[in-house]
Amino acid sequence: MSGNFTFAMIKPNAFRQNYTGSILAMICEAGFRIQALKTTILNKDEARQFYAIHRSKPFYEDLVTFMSSGPILVMILEKENAVEDFRALIGNTDPSKAEEGTIRKLYARSVRANAIHGSDSDENARIEADFFFSTRERFSWK
Repeated sequence: MSGNFTFAMIKPNAFRQNYTGSILAMICEAGFRIQALKTTILNKDEARQFYAIHRSKPFYEDLVTFMSSGPILVMILEKENAVEDFRALIGNTDPSKAEEGTIRKLYARSVRANAIHGSDSDENARIEADFFFSTRERFSWK
């Protein structure tokens, strides 16, 4: 991926509260290009698969229930240094610790309902994008 792509997901709480448009505007204003975008709903099995890395953690089943509770918006974003820049834009997982002006500071309610997911590495961006998008759906990988 050469650091030019990342995966992002607007979570059910932000989708339900109608923050999707404002969050997308912030993403675009920060210089990201949306390469792929779709709305979907995870069932519990899909949520378990996507978050399998957290299977042994005490919050796993609550996370699965939350992430399968309603629509999500998944996307592939392009920008130089995409993963790092996007992580800065979204802010700390805990909205009370997130910097002012970040997506999570503005739209998250809690650590679990933190409005948005962003990949933490180029490798995970590819894995996470592949989970939701077929090769045909992806506009381009450089």
